[in-house]
Amino acid sequence: MAPPRFVLLHSPLLGPMTWQAVAADLVRRGNAAEAPAWAPLSSIAEGFYQDLADGMASTLAATGGGLVLVGHSGAGALLPALADRLGASVAGVIFADAILPHPGRSWFDTAPAEMRERLRAGALMGELPAWDEWWPPGALERLVSDPDLRAALVAELEPLPLAYFEEPAPAAPLAAPAAYLQLSGAYDDEGKVAGRYGWPLVRLPLHHLAMLTNPEPVAAALDSLAARLTGAANG
Repeated sequence: MAPPRFVLLHSPLLGPMTWQAVAADLVRRGNAAEAPAWAPLSSIAEGFYQDLADGMASTLAATGGGLVLVGHSGAGALLPALADRLGASVAGVIFADAILPHPGRSWFDTAPAEMRERLRAGALMGELPAWDEWWPPGALERLVSDPDLRAALVAELEPLPLAYFEEPAPAAPLAAPAAYLQLSGAYDDEGKVAGRYGWPLVRLPLHHLAMLTNPEPVAAALDSLAARLTGAANG
């Protein structure tokens, strides 16, 4: 059986470099892997979920079959629509410290009330600050201590349209086999839900940006989960 083709999808609030080290490690393990970029949120006026899914599906159209879509953080909500557009090309999807599909509800509806109100209060002319400005001083440094790596992460960030966070997610069923990779305690609830769904589940005691700082164990976990997903699909 051919190895899976990993498509590592960054949070739309971040950039594709978050996955580049994991992609390289997956390739070293004998897989095909890529970390494509979503269209910038600032380039979309409305219909974010549709435009993001359409754009990424077009990017992946010539990639072939056996795709394992891996969505980090906010990209989890985009996986159903993208998998729907790619159809039989998708062998499975993996949510990596990611929010789960929430059809009919917005990103704000899924966020803790305190964060939701703080972000709305900080909006200026329809924009939220870039993601790195959401957190207290020193928080990002504690997650990504390497200054060069942190600078590369921040270089891909931009102010974010408030409308994206207020748009209800579409009602796209998740047809592909799914698994969950939990990296941080902030996603305990999502991991528990994945367990109740009966999805393959791996918990790594790391942090939300572990793909940047600990790419090898993240790649190993994805390799293991993909083998379980594709084995189940073929069995």
